Amino acid sequence: MALWSGRFEQGVDEFTQRFGASLEVDKKMYRQDIAGSIAHAKMLAKQGVLSEEDVRKIEAGLRAIKEKIESGSFEWDVNDEDIHMAVEGALTADIGDAGARLHTGRSRNDQVATDIRLLAKDLLLGLIQANCSLRDALLEGAEKYFGVVMPGYTHMQHAQPVLFSHHLLAYFWMLTRDFGRLASAYHAADANPLGSAALAGTTYPLDRHYTTELLGFDHPIPNSMDAVSDRDYLLDLEYACSVSMMHLSRLCEEIITWSTTEFGFITLSDSYSTGSSIMPQKKNPDFAELTRGKTGRVYGDLMTLLTTMKGLPLAYNKDLQECKEGAIDAAETLHDCMTCVEGMVRTWEVHEQRMLDEAGQGFTAATDVADYLAKHGLPFRRAHEVVGELVLYCEKHHMGLEDLTLEDFKKASSLFEDDIARDLDPAGIAGARNTYGGTGHEAVRVQISEAHDTLGRDQLAAKSLAAKAV
Repeated sequence: MALWSGRFEQGVDEFTQRFGASLEVDKKMYRQDIAGSIAHAKMLAKQGVLSEEDVRKIEAGLRAIKEKIESGSFEWDVNDEDIHMAVEGALTADIGDAGARLHTGRSRNDQVATDIRLLAKDLLLGLIQANCSLRDALLEGAEKYFGVVMPGYTHMQHAQPVLFSHHLLAYFWMLTRDFGRLASAYHAADANPLGSAALAGTTYPLDRHYTTELLGFDHPIPNSMDAVSDRDYLLDLEYACSVSMMHLSRLCEEIITWSTTEFGFITLSDSYSTGSSIMPQKKNPDFAELTRGKTGRVYGDLMTLLTTMKGLPLAYNKDLQECKEGAIDAAETLHDCMTCVEGMVRTWEVHEQRMLDEAGQGFTAATDVADYLAKHGLPFRRAHEVVGELVLYCEKHHMGLEDLTLEDFKKASSLFEDDIARDLDPAGIAGARNTYGGTGHEAVRVQISEAHDTLGRDQLAAKSLAAKAV
């Protein structure tokens, strides 16, 4: 029988029971629900609403239920609508009237809001930690392959040679911004709705600051109607997950491309590849492809919640039951994908010579040749035109700039001298760009140092959050 059945003469039928239930999703919140109930009971005792004896029974009973759930011996009742009813029903069956008094001064509205916020904090803490670990892998790769030269691209066409370290660090900084979004979502979730009751608060003398302290929240939410109906923090979580998945998808697209026969820049570990059921030679980057594919799923989670929230009047509405599954899915999907990408980055084999060879193809030295003329007094726009004519000449004769003789260069401009050969070397081209943020060796050394400092600060912040977790 439902805990709210006193008002009704008839129960819901089997279909509507299933349709309205959220227990299967809610099971993921059993720890949070039990923690919130223990905090609520302790606060009620502190305020003289419950006796110390009742609270001892309640806490012991709830801890016993938690142990049963974790051991797999807890018997879930299919008639329970949600985790709150399942736990409270079992508690009352175990300890009697003390269990029935637990819900004093509380509604399922503020109870579920509390559970979801605690769950969101746990999910976000896991994402924050996984983010730091993936960034560590990228930074480790940037240091391990320092000096390796590869072609940089725009429009998927060869553009200019860059250090492979520089390329990896671009993703490090993307994920650093993701860390900030995840941390912001964590802080948005870090507010206590417990004690707001259904929407208007309660006549019982609840101490919301005390439950805030017990549950490790930063502060109680100041408006009871907002407290039970706000899901902005889940939108923050899902948005942060969506942006991070987009970054992972971009990296995975490159991993897929780099591992093709045509590129041959990397070989993925067997642990992060699969074969073909018909073609014995195949080694497929399936896990990079799955990460790319799962990005749309996380985007869908965000759009689902935005659509759910857009027309809801204050305060609580049953629509809000739909807010949990997408947030859990987005967080768990991102966590799995970050773990997978980290594994690929830490175990891939990088083909340095192949990267270097390709860095010299596709006229990647053209900009430096134009800069050579500009440094010798020719206006850059004219220098650009001269080098463009040289590239056209090379294409017609199936040559590269490196195949031109000094005489060929001088025909294009008398400003060319023997030292032009230095500006055709891919490693020299990449290493010469030492403005802040550039791909030159000195600039990348500075960038690596800054990356270490940034990651160190974020790792300390993650440890601080973990230490406060309930």
